[in-house]
Amino acid sequence: MGATSQSRAGRRNAARNALELRFPARGSPGPLVAEATLTGKARSWGLLGLRKATSEGRSAQEGDSAAGCRSVRVTARRGPGNSAPWAKQRVTRRPSPTASTCGRLRPGGRSSSRVPRRRRENPARPGACISLGSRTRAIGNAAKSQIVTNVRNTIHGFKKLHGRSFDDPIVQTERVRLPYELQKMPNGSAGIKVRYLEEDRPFAIEQVTGMLLAKLKETSENALKKPVADCVISIPSFFTDAERRSVMAAAQVAGLNCLRLMNETTAVALAYGIYKQDLPPLDEKPRNVVFIDMGHSAYQVSVCAFNKGKLKVLATTFDPYLGGRNFDEALVDYFCDEFKTKYKINVKENSRALLRLYQECEKLKKLMSANASDLPLNIECFMNDLDVSSKMNRAQFEQLCASLFARVEPPLKAVMEQANLQREDISSIEIVGGATRIPAVKEQITKFFLKDISTTLNADEAVARGCALQCAILSPAFKVREFSITDLVPYSITLRWKTSFEDGTGECEVFCKNHPAPFSKVITFHKKEPFDLEAFYTNLHEVPYPDPRIGSFTIQNVFPQSDGDSSKVKVKVRVNIHGIFSVASASVIEKQNVEGDHSDSPMETEATFKNENKDDVDKMQVDQEEGVHQKVHAEHTPEEEIDHTGAKTKTAPSEKQERLNQTIKKGKVKSVDLPIQSTLCRQLGQDLLNSYIENEGKMIMQDKLEKERNDAKNAVEEYVYDFRDRLGTVYEKFITPEDVSKLSSILEDTENWLYEEGEDQPKQVYVDKLQELKKYGQPIQMRYMEHEERPKALNDLGKKIQLVMKVIEAYRNKDERYDHLDPAEMEKVEKYISDAMIWLNTKMNAQNKLSLTQEPVVKVSEIVAKSKELDNFCNPIIYKPKPKVEVAEDKTKANSEHNGPMDGQSGTETKPDATKDSTQHTKSSGEMEVD
Repeated sequence: MGATSQSRAGRRNAARNALELRFPARGSPGPLVAEATLTGKARSWGLLGLRKATSEGRSAQEGDSAAGCRSVRVTARRGPGNSAPWAKQRVTRRPSPTASTCGRLRPGGRSSSRVPRRRRENPARPGACISLGSRTRAIGNAAKSQIVTNVRNTIHGFKKLHGRSFDDPIVQTERVRLPYELQKMPNGSAGIKVRYLEEDRPFAIEQVTGMLLAKLKETSENALKKPVADCVISIPSFFTDAERRSVMAAAQVAGLNCLRLMNETTAVALAYGIYKQDLPPLDEKPRNVVFIDMGHSAYQVSVCAFNKGKLKVLATTFDPYLGGRNFDEALVDYFCDEFKTKYKINVKENSRALLRLYQECEKLKKLMSANASDLPLNIECFMNDLDVSSKMNRAQFEQLCASLFARVEPPLKAVMEQANLQREDISSIEIVGGATRIPAVKEQITKFFLKDISTTLNADEAVARGCALQCAILSPAFKVREFSITDLVPYSITLRWKTSFEDGTGECEVFCKNHPAPFSKVITFHKKEPFDLEAFYTNLHEVPYPDPRIGSFTIQNVFPQSDGDSSKVKVKVRVNIHGIFSVASASVIEKQNVEGDHSDSPMETEATFKNENKDDVDKMQVDQEEGVHQKVHAEHTPEEEIDHTGAKTKTAPSEKQERLNQTIKKGKVKSVDLPIQSTLCRQLGQDLLNSYIENEGKMIMQDKLEKERNDAKNAVEEYVYDFRDRLGTVYEKFITPEDVSKLSSILEDTENWLYEEGEDQPKQVYVDKLQELKKYGQPIQMRYMEHEERPKALNDLGKKIQLVMKVIEAYRNKDERYDHLDPAEMEKVEKYISDAMIWLNTKMNAQNKLSLTQEPVVKVSEIVAKSKELDNFCNPIIYKPKPKVEVAEDKTKANSEHNGPMDGQSGTETKPDATKDSTQHTKSSGEMEVD
């Protein structure tokens, strides 16, 4: 409940009217029904209280106006069951199953992942939940509080649905876990079916994540007090191309320009390394650090090498199916079995009870991280009016989750093998993520590395902080310490194409596992016709995705050379800054035989160089876009050239130099860019994406209109309560008993209207109702304010009159301070003050004869205006400065000429005659020196 609603509740409790609820004894047969007894004048608003007491779930689900929409509570705590955040520019953000963090950078300071807390709330870390109702959406912790009350329409835990089809085994596994309904979308992807605006509607995962990102965008703009457009979004390092493209589409739905998709472990490494001042120089052995992130649903490990101003990711491993929620599920299964035996109830048949048990088990897990003794688990009115209780200790928990703890070590071992490092080569082990707080997880890590774990990073906000820093690096508005970032390709990628050989196909592994990224490579083909390139992940068993395909790319407009030979086609492939593979460009090298007169050759060569310069410009743009060095690096994106046979050559020279060499050797060649048609796996169509963007805009507008409507309704309700309270207190003296009775009746009728036919009205109806009430209330409020402020205004005016009268009296007594004033003007002042005193006495006498219930004779505004008029008329006259005395100045000048400058005086203050200037000054200086 917001602060406004709480104040209303306080007023209701303090009122003389009463609402008494009697509940049947525990264990009584039949449904739980409350008996209400209304006393006093509680008929109208008492029914509201009863409705709120017995229909809390409906009120929360439908956005009951009585619950109040004036303040939105967005809290987020990320404990052992919560995952790391998404990031945003000047701000960072990411969707995750139960938590997300929004960070930002301001000039002149470090990154911040939070705004000032209100109690234990942090709007910068809203829960990754979206609750849809009959009128509006709740996003963040406003939605998280509705997980139990609005089960079927509150969306959470949706990150693993990105970029996957509905028939994907992972989607079907998640479907069992989720309390809401999944639906197959027309394009085959997984959608979420909820009830919104009184109709069942399916939402694509890009739309759902877009809702969360739009909320984080709003949070960032409120904190920064400026629009936010650019962002960096963190993702798990094991995301495939399809999943990454899905997140990019979600950012577009939210109206954000994603500058980079950043692996979570890389973001953590950046947050760790950029502030380190003791890193080894570039020419020394790097410092190797292991970063371990176990969040809500995934476990990631990476090894990074640090030098001064440089970060390189050496290897990364993961278990996408191990996280804090697995430990929660183990506890839930244990207690479900216990309650089934002890209380004869099947918890898994009741989704609401199951969600409550999940919440309690998560709390219990956190408590066991700090306590080894027996801890109770008590849930009141759990199912069928039963209260359930049990207990658990850390030893039981570790025994129960032994198989999960055994899965901690394999990724640690694998990452060391891939990086070719020994335990002795590791300088420190940094842990982040809520689940790493579990003592048994820490024990497994310490046991493997034989070293103590370091916790110098903020386990909840390190990812968001790293993304905020990456945004600062990419933004020209921030000056950031030079720090290069070299990430890697998590899976090996192979290209396949048709050949004229017997097997009919050719393959080339263009990027091996843990290859540096971003990176570009140039592959040369000899073709006579258009051809297709199929990109796929080489080792499917390493990829947590059922489809190894990345996409197919058709190189068009390929023809034989004029002499019938195959054309030399250069294809540039790259893994860009987002970690997404693509065929960036393709060009064909055309040979041109030079015959006859060569007089035109220089002109053709000039034209060729112009084209080459254009290519270089394009290349520079690509390098700047995808280079790991961004604005702080001078190097270009690394590039290699590979022959279609798979043989790797040295780093390729620039295309300009290569073509120039060919021109020298063979006469003339020309490079022609070729069109590429791309067909990507699970790619969202542009038309569909545009419709998602349009729908998000409509939903944002609907939320805004509903908020304004509720604000208008709350304003009427608040005015009724406030004015009714004041009628018996501060306004009591300023209204007649007859008017009190009449106005009280109007207020009561308005209150009844609010919760009957006025329950659901347009905004303008509430605005008109408030204006109607103010017609009765404003005169009373005005009389009260006039009575409160009039004495001070009269006192100020009286003081000013007395002050001017003292000046007049001094003038009459020939006071030398005022002997320069003009007698005629002083007569005007004296007359004005006399009139002002008459006006003041007349108004005060007339006002004193009136009662407080009557309209005042003189208003405070008139008194203030009279006071300003007095200042404007009298002050210029009575405070007129005395004129300067010329005789005194001439005497001072004469003394200076005869006696020279005195101590503390400057010789330049005297201005002697120009003819005597140099002589007198020289003489005076000499005399002063002799003295």
